[in-house]
Amino acid sequence: MPLKELAERRNTLHRKSDAQTILKHALEDVQIGPIALVSSFGAEAVVLLHMVAQIDKVTPVIFLDTEMLFPETLQYQREVAELLGLTDLRIITPDRNAVFTEDVDGLLHQADTDACCDLRKTRPLNKALNDFGGWITGRKRYQSGQRSQMPLFEKDGAKIKINPLADWTAKDVQDYMKKYDLPRHPLVAKGYPSIGCMPCTSRVSGDEDPRAGRWRDSDKTECGIHFVDGKPVRSGQAA
Repeated sequence: MPLKELAERRNTLHRKSDAQTILKHALEDVQIGPIALVSSFGAEAVVLLHMVAQIDKVTPVIFLDTEMLFPETLQYQREVAELLGLTDLRIITPDRNAVFTEDVDGLLHQADTDACCDLRKTRPLNKALNDFGGWITGRKRYQSGQRSQMPLFEKDGAKIKINPLADWTAKDVQDYMKKYDLPRHPLVAKGYPSIGCMPCTSRVSGDEDPRAGRWRDSDKTECGIHFVDGKPVRSGQAA
């Protein structure tokens, strides 16, 4: 079955399903094949990680360590993975030779943020996902204009991408975290509601969009690991 049709069928099937049902069925979906959860271990990531752990703790979880993350994120990742008992955590990093060739001084982000994201996120993730038919993200429609029309299931190049929290609100996230007493990322309390790499993430004031601190003062809104028709999403493209 063509992937676009498969995604459309799953969207129809799960149009009234809750996130846990969507996750459980996706992980068992033989037509999609093996699935991994890709997690940033960021501000809201613990919700989806907790859901997956409740369903199957051996679900592959891919964590992209760009080698430019906040120390707090790395510590939070270790603590959450241990707390939830995740047994197949795959920590991936950029290719050593590529970093030496393209960003030996660690300053590529100052000249070209897209190139830096491609080097440190897109290429490592593509390699890590080679053996999977689909992957799970924690993206939500409320997070930005580009994500406002995001479906639950979508064709992502040669794979299916699953967004089980697509229709969740910020309140839904906080209610879930409170219900299960899940640990918060320590940077959230310091004014970082959306957390990426250290050089490209800044604090956000109370009246700003939660993602305003990502690539501030530029028109870039996505790192490039999300695709439309097989092409990486850049600023100005629909997600």
